[in-house]
Amino acid sequence: MTITPGTRSIQGRPRAEGVRSAVIASRFNDLVVERLTTGAVEALVRHGADPAAITVIEVPGAWEIPQVAQVAASSGAYDLIIGVGAVIRGETEHFAIVAHQSASGLADVAVRTGVVVTNAIITVENTDQALARAGGKAGNKGAEAAVAGLETLDAVRQIRSST
Repeated sequence: MTITPGTRSIQGRPRAEGVRSAVIASRFNDLVVERLTTGAVEALVRHGADPAAITVIEVPGAWEIPQVAQVAASSGAYDLIIGVGAVIRGETEHFAIVAHQSASGLADVAVRTGVVVTNAIITVENTDQALARAGGKAGNKGAEAAVAGLETLDAVRQIRSST
């Protein structure tokens, strides 16, 4: 990005030192979600998080993630919340409802509470696509969401400290 000289620029960095994180993980599609969760936790630690400052909270499915994220964000106990799940298309429209509402719910929690919330709830057509995004050829979306969350949190902190 080219910025005009003299213009102030804020760019978040993935800094996890002192960050209290909650990874809210669905138990449904656990073969995939376990890999996404591991990716998120390992990314946080790789960027300086104390493992004791990371809480993994298990919920039944992706639908329940936003509700628990709301409680976690409102508690004041966490700086960063990462929703982790896998919604795999089935034979009914239930897939679309769960995928849309879980993503919308997480975004709503972030906006309402001011806590940084990221979305690693993958929505895919089949298990092969899910595994590809859970550490396969498409990377690990859990790890990507953790790093994005750390960068966002750092940018938010920079903004808050400059006003």
